[in-house]
Formats: sequence, C-alpha cells, structure tokens
Amino acid sequence: MKFKRKPGEAQDGFSRILANTGWLLGGKGVGAVLSLAYLAIVTRTLGVADFGRFALVLSAANVVKALVSFDSWQIVVRYGQTHLAANNGDALNRVLRFCILIDLVSALVGGLIAGIIVIAFGGLLDLEPGMGLQAWVFTMVMMITIRSSPTGVLRLFDRFDSAAFAETMIPVGRMIGAVIALFLMPGITGYLIAWAFAELLCAVAYWWLALREGGTRIGSWRAGRTLDARTENPGIIGFLTATNLQTTLGSIGQQVAVLIVGAFVGPAGAGLYRLANQLANSLTKISSLLSRSIFVELSRTSSHGMDALGALFRRTNRLALLAGAVIIGLIVTIGHPLLGLIAGKEFLPAYPLLLMLGVAACIDLIGVSYRPLLMATDRAGLSLRITFVTTLLLLGLQSALLPLYGTKGAAAANIVAALAGFTMMGLASRRAVASKL
Repeated sequence: MKFKRKPGEAQDGFSRILANTGWLLGGKGVGAVLSLAYLAIVTRTLGVADFGRFALVLSAANVVKALVSFDSWQIVVRYGQTHLAANNGDALNRVLRFCILIDLVSALVGGLIAGIIVIAFGGLLDLEPGMGLQAWVFTMVMMITIRSSPTGVLRLFDRFDSAAFAETMIPVGRMIGAVIALFLMPGITGYLIAWAFAELLCAVAYWWLALREGGTRIGSWRAGRTLDARTENPGIIGFLTATNLQTTLGSIGQQVAVLIVGAFVGPAGAGLYRLANQLANSLTKISSLLSRSIFVELSRTSSHGMDALGALFRRTNRLALLAGAVIIGLIVTIGHPLLGLIAGKEFLPAYPLLLMLGVAACIDLIGVSYRPLLMATDRAGLSLRITFVTTLLLLGLQSALLPLYGTKGAAAANIVAALAGFTMMGLASRRAVASKL
C-alpha cells in the first residue's frame, strides 16, 4: 500500500503520520503478544539470577551497538527526498552506499569495543566462565545485522507496511528460537543463540524488501564513487554526526543503566530492572513509532512553510498527550497482574520499578515530536546538546541514588531525567516554531 503525498498540507501530513504509525503499531502489536510469551519462557526457565546475567549480556551488546551505529535511515530520508524528487536515482544510490559504508565501519569498530569490554569488565559484571566469548559473538551478530539503511529506503518510499512486516521478524525469530532452546538448550547460551537468529532473520527481511521496493528507482550500484555523496549533499556529515550522537546518548542512558544496576546490586537486581524496563518500554512503544513517522513528515513539511509545520507539530503534540495518559492508566491498572502472569511471583518485586519506568517512558512519549521538529528545522546541534545534558543527568542521578535506594533509586532517576529532557526539548521546539512564524 502506498500513501498519496501532499507535503504542503498539515492535514495530509497528520493523516500519513497516523497511517504510518498504524502500520508500525500493527507489527509491534504482533511483537508485543509474542514478547509476552517468549519473556515468560526465558524468565521462568532461567530464574532471577541467570535472567539477570542474560540481561547484562544483552545490555552490553546494545551499549556497543549504540556507541558505534548511526541512524543512517534518517540520512536516506532527509537527503534522498531531494534526489527522488529530481528523479536522480544514481545520486540517491550514492547516499545509500555511503550509509552502508558507515554501517560496515561501525560493525568493525563495534567488534573491537566489544572485545575490550569483555576483557576489562567481564568479572565486574559477574559473568560465568565462557560467557565472555558468547557475549562477544552475540555482539558481533548485532553489529553485522545493522539494518538502518534498508529501513531508510522503505520509509523514503512510504512503505511503512513493509517495514512493519520486516520488524515482526524479531519477535517471531525470538519466539521460534526460545521454544527450540527450551527443549534443546534451556540456558543462557541457548537463548543468546535464539536472539541472534532473530536479528539475522530481521536483517534479511529488511534488505530483501528494500531492494524489491527500490528497484530501479535507487539507481545503479556502480554509478560514481560512494564518497561523492559528501559533496553532493551539503551538511550530510554534520547531520550524520548529530543523529549518531543523539541515538548513542539516548540508548546508552537506558542500556548503561542496566549495567550500573548490575555493578551495584548484582545480576538479580539487574534482571528485575531489565524486565521492568522492557515491559514499560513495550507499553510505551508507540513513542518510538510516532517519532519515526513524525520525522518523515516534518522533514517534508518544513520545505512548505512554517505555518503548515507549526500546525502539524501542534496536532502531533495533542495526539502524544492523549496516548501518554492512556498508557499510564494501563500501567497502573494492569501492570502488576501482567508482571506476575508473564514472569511469575519471584519477579513481582519489579512492579514498583515498572511503575516508575513506565511514567518516565510516558513523559518521553508526550514530548515525542520535539526532537523530530528540531532535526527537521536544522537544529540538530541544539537537540544533541539537550540529549547530552539529559543523559549525563540520568547516569549521575543513578550513580548517586543506587547506593542509597537500590533499584528504586535508579528508576526514580529516569523520571527526573525525563522531566528535564521534556522541559528543555519543549522550550527549544516552541521557540523554533515561533521564530519562523
């Protein structure tokens, strides 16, 4: 299905945001149901301590991925639109190849960083003998399956339906892998293999759909030099750097938190925190989905006047506020029974964490349109500075509160950091709109 483009009209832009988010939510809805099942299998099989070790490996891999990977899909969307409108498929192809080159370099750097982390911090994280190598191999799989570039192709052509299908391969692969591991290898190693299989499956699906959709419209893979994209697209390096650092800081704030908790309170505490964080993020997944759709539309609308951009910005804010209120209500009413149903009674102490982390995630959801607006109006540097301050505040508060209040202190730090980020991003976004009206 393809959506008709009228980028100069805020109403049509908002309709496309809803439609595209609907496709993404459809895929995530499947994932949410399956995640409840495979989380139940893993938590009940491993128990609190081993699930904590499993969570530490996943978080370490995600930290490395966040450190070195780039949101290259934003590059494809931002700069690819101009070439697409000019029917210059070869220039678009050079942008795509440039992003792929960045991803490959990221994978190599990520492998080196992962090796250093395993050697230097494996003992601190209480990993069992032999798990260091497993963690490194798993991280390498995560790095070689970076799929940001094909994601950009699908979003450039408004194929959010295809992207949603590809994204479902993660929960489908994990579910299949978890069931097989349950019978053949019901331990940390088995589940790591299952998670790695899911990453590979998703990457294959993304590339197959992107190449099929792009076809001849993405030009020749031999046209010109890849690095010509730097001169053909002014500002691409600065935009690439800003988006990478923002993604890195945002992801590190969440993933390093699990590692900090593990270092202070051990694998069991890290397991409870990870489970609560994962459930909270599952309930507020609409935040990241809206952000992806909003960025695409704001990037288009920004070239058609600030009146249309401001109108679209205000409408997305109202939608996010409504969604945040509904999700907070869901966490309060069904969070506790849901936690017990999924993980069992031994994980019920994670409910206060679920509640606090859920509130923090909903605050982020309410301000979901702020960062895309700053990026679309060439204020990536300002957005980066705010993200840096927010991440620094989060990690500093966690380090201070963990020794005093344990995992609850770490969760409370998320609320304070989310409020600070919401306030700063909101003020910056409103000034950006007001200055152009």
